[in-house]
Amino acid sequence: MTESVRAVRASVQIGSLTVDGFMLPDGSYRMSQTQAAETIDEPPVYALRFLRSNGSKALLGEAYTDYTPESVEVESELGQRGQTRINALPLNVVTAYWLTRAYKGNRKAFLLSWALLTESLERRFDEAFGVTRTETERNDLLSQRVLELEQNIREAFWVEDEARAERDYFERLLRENGIDPWRIPGAEDEPD
Repeated sequence: MTESVRAVRASVQIGSLTVDGFMLPDGSYRMSQTQAAETIDEPPVYALRFLRSNGSKALLGEAYTDYTPESVEVESELGQRGQTRINALPLNVVTAYWLTRAYKGNRKAFLLSWALLTESLERRFDEAFGVTRTETERNDLLSQRVLELEQNIREAFWVEDEARAERDYFERLLRENGIDPWRIPGAEDEPD
């Protein structure tokens, strides 16, 4: 019988969010499949669907064909009975999932990915210019950035959403009056 891998849990602050992070004995980090999905307001099954999709294979390579999350035992906290197991995802899988969901229209994934990408660049610029910030300052800045992006995105998509609603209204109105809005004017119906 093989010995199971045991992970150590720690709280990880991502702006105003707090997630459980896990470190394996080899020093690599993981996030649970459930929390990766819940962080962007999706049910955990969406993460599993991503892992089984052609998109994950294309983004992450052939090693992710029929990928199954690693089941990892988490060390019990003091006073807690029993063992906890998670479906552990490497961070590159979590970010690929978030970016894919952002691409497919999940606004929370879009905002979080954008804010984290900006922070990543900012950290490198801080290093180059000798700027030092605490993690609290970074999380406050990330939280503020997400809120600002959320407002900007809401305004940007408002126009698109309004135009779509108006188009749908007029299309429905035309159809109710026996007019096909997508028929080319003057085109004859093809005989049977």
